Amino acid sequence: GHDVWLLQPQTFMNRSGQAVGALARFYRILPAEILVVHDELDLAPGVAKLKIGGSTGGHNGLKDISAALGTHDYWRLRIGIGHPRSLNLQQPVIDFVLHRPRAEEQAPIERAIEKSLDIIPLLCAGKPEQAMHLLHTARPA
Repeated sequence: GHDVWLLQPQTFMNRSGQAVGALARFYRILPAEILVVHDELDLAPGVAKLKIGGSTGGHNGLKDISAALGTHDYWRLRIGIGHPRSLNLQQPVIDFVLHRPRAEEQAPIERAIEKSLDIIPLLCAGKPEQAMHLLHTARPA
């Protein structure tokens, strides 16, 4: 019973705001009605967190989206990919984020994405607190 637009920008990640801003303006979508799904270095692979607003954390795609929307107050679904230092890798961050995850991180990331899909109906129904609780609560393996 809700219109939902899925946007996968064809721009470079650090220019995502061009696409998000254009769609929001054309369809009169409020920032608080937008959910941006992105990788998150500060979360371990397999962890997913939902929040509204806050810092861009140095994420260039989020910086561009915030600039295009004129606010930081939109939803973010953060999918943990880990940080090369926390994963004991001697790899620069830029190389780390531009390559596919290692096999041992891929499965937990996929599980986090699957768990994240479960909360979309709650978000569409205007129940973000329930969505956060479901996503942030550990499930038995």
